[in-house]
Amino acid sequence: MVQLHSARVRALPSSLRIVAIAVIALLVGFAVVASILGHPDRAPLFAGPLHAEQLAEVQEQLAAWSVPFSPSEDNVIVDARRRSDLLLRLSLAGVPHAHVQTTGEALANIGVLTPQAVIDAQTRSGLAGDIEVGLRSVAGVDDARVIVAAAQSAEFADQNARPATASVRVQLHPGAVLSRDAVAGIRRFVAASVAGLDPANVTILDDRGVALEDGGGGDDPDALERSLQSALDAALGAGVAIVRVHAEYTHATSEVRDTRRSPIGGDAIERTAQTESYDGGGKKYAKNDERDDRGSETHETIDHADPGAIVRISTAVFVDAARGADLAGVRALAAATVGFDLHRGDELTVQAVVFHRALASKHDGWFLLYGAIVPLLPTLAIVVGLLGFGRYLLPNMHVLVKGALERDAIARTSRTVTGYAPARVRGALAGEPPHAAAAIISALPAATAAAVLELYPPHEREAIVKRMQRTHSAVVPSADELLARHA
Repeated sequence: MVQLHSARVRALPSSLRIVAIAVIALLVGFAVVASILGHPDRAPLFAGPLHAEQLAEVQEQLAAWSVPFSPSEDNVIVDARRRSDLLLRLSLAGVPHAHVQTTGEALANIGVLTPQAVIDAQTRSGLAGDIEVGLRSVAGVDDARVIVAAAQSAEFADQNARPATASVRVQLHPGAVLSRDAVAGIRRFVAASVAGLDPANVTILDDRGVALEDGGGGDDPDALERSLQSALDAALGAGVAIVRVHAEYTHATSEVRDTRRSPIGGDAIERTAQTESYDGGGKKYAKNDERDDRGSETHETIDHADPGAIVRISTAVFVDAARGADLAGVRALAAATVGFDLHRGDELTVQAVVFHRALASKHDGWFLLYGAIVPLLPTLAIVVGLLGFGRYLLPNMHVLVKGALERDAIARTSRTVTGYAPARVRGALAGEPPHAAAAIISALPAATAAAVLELYPPHEREAIVKRMQRTHSAVVPSADELLARHA
């Protein structure tokens, strides 16, 4: 079967074979171009190389987002069209973290001739990097910066020894609040990482510059506001209540002393008596004052307030009046959450107000249909173009192939009947249409052609002669004429 088709192809006229080869080459080129255009361009995600921990962090985040990528030695390869979008998303997520120099890297270039001061500085830098990497894994902490100051001994009489200290600035995740145990744990972790460091000498700051104590910032107005807002959102629903908390602080050191004395044995602490006497005859006047202190116990209480201590907290809660929430319950929840203290002078306001809500635009079914069709327009355009191209090309190809096959059959029959007797030629042409018989008889010698025509009935002979008088058959046009028609 394959040999038969190959023989037919070789038997086609040269012009038809050129057209077929051109069409096949055009289709192959179109397929190659479509394949190239359909394959996304790949590019490195970052302009510079990444460190090992940064690369692992980026790959983990991309995998969590289900983003296809190809890992490389120091970068990741992604779709070039999504590069800007991925860089923006990673930046908003805080990935990757800045590379910090750990102890291994800091001491990698230390040599025998390196001064001890440089070794100590590199050791502290690497130790701080190790602590920063460890703090990044704490829940609620996005990043951390650590500065370690080594202890200094008193080498001379006029110097004072200085203990080791450490400062930690933590960058919290938006909305995160460190609890009492978390702050105390960070303090102990840093103190245990540095030799001779007392936890009391570890200062912890958040990203606003507020010092975090082991109390976890329980009176921090921002923390109280977030805590109350989350509680109301859970109880009433998101967007039902608005919370604002304001704190007032002291600006100077204040000290309050309360001294109390209590009696011993249940009697009065002190007894005072006064007596007066007058002797008229002797003209004498006497006055005696007696004071008896029976002893007491003294109790003294000192309240010390440093600058920055909270002296009053004001809380305002606004509830959407359209929801019909229980304001008394909201007030009780707010008082318990912020630690409302009336004696301290705290204020708590709970009020129902009408919230302004913007009208949401409504989209009907036609809008949704438009949104579904618009992304498909490029694909539909390509499909319609292919269908139009195929509809224009296939009929012409059908005519070309049919004509080529008929001409091939006529040529083979002509070669076969050459040298045959007229009667035998007439028998071979039995059942052939007039145009085919005319083409074959035209290739015979004149005497043989005339004898063959005499064997046909008059009406068939007339039809054959008419077609023999044409230069070519109108039913079977040549390839050149067919191409000229559509030029």
